[in-house]
Amino acid sequence: MEERVIKKEAKKIVVLGSLNVDAIQHLNKLPERGETIHLNGLTSAPGGKEANQAVAAARQGADVSFIGAVGNDANGRFMKQTLSDNKIDVSHIVTKKVPTGSAYIMLEADGNNTILVYGGANMQVSVEDVRAASSLIESADAIITQFETPVTAAVEAFEIAKRKDVLTILNPAPAQKIDPKLLSISDFVTPNESEAQVLIDQKVQFTKESLNNAALSFEKLGVKNTLITLGEHGSFYKFGQQEGIIPSFKVKAVDTPAAGDTFIGSFTANLKPDLSNLTDALTWATRSSSLTVQKAGALPSIPTFEEVETAMR
Repeated sequence: MEERVIKKEAKKIVVLGSLNVDAIQHLNKLPERGETIHLNGLTSAPGGKEANQAVAAARQGADVSFIGAVGNDANGRFMKQTLSDNKIDVSHIVTKKVPTGSAYIMLEADGNNTILVYGGANMQVSVEDVRAASSLIESADAIITQFETPVTAAVEAFEIAKRKDVLTILNPAPAQKIDPKLLSISDFVTPNESEAQVLIDQKVQFTKESLNNAALSFEKLGVKNTLITLGEHGSFYKFGQQEGIIPSFKVKAVDTPAAGDTFIGSFTANLKPDLSNLTDALTWATRSSSLTVQKAGALPSIPTFEEVETAMR
């Protein structure tokens, strides 16, 4: 692949979403139903899809602010401190009367993972919490959200954003049927293959015909631009009349949970406001993800701008 260079620009990005503490269970393979197996190890780390995406954007040099919720507990304090340590504004993270969210990650020896999530405080992020951050959203270059917090909060945030032409990026995970209103105000929708299948209710395969059909199905639902991540195959994009596949960088995966989150955070941080560097930003994001999967842990494995720059050259 030819060398691509991204010019470092500090964008203002708002992230609305989940804050979880991850409990990572290391095992050779998933147990069968009724089977008892021994773990090879057990570790914990800061996580949550949007926490990962926020850190990914911040480590790319973006000015990141977070809207979310934690419990009045040690995990909540730990997550806020973790974001602060990554130079992320946590002034709009509110405290709820339920525990901080958590995730239980069953990590197999081949790098694949199965994840169980307890939403906790994440599921109590309200429309009022979002409205309290209206000025923050309106002054941003882009906002990212997903479905580990209530959809009503996402709709409110994107409606506020579009009043000021702020770029809106929806990462529809965990996959569920999407409110058409939310789709109509999303500039980018970024599912992986399995999430895309749920959203459009059709098989999505790694063929030009299948991916084009998927993009057309998203267009019929009101999606402006589609970006489907394809794991080891890279990613497929359709932006107006532009479409294509950005291939992956071949590496040996150690741990994959934060790969997609790194991709989205890095992509958002490096995409120009006029979208003129779309393919370069996608290539940069792909390289970022390739570095993430080569290290253990979700948030700790996310690379900096300088690390990606070195890898690209």
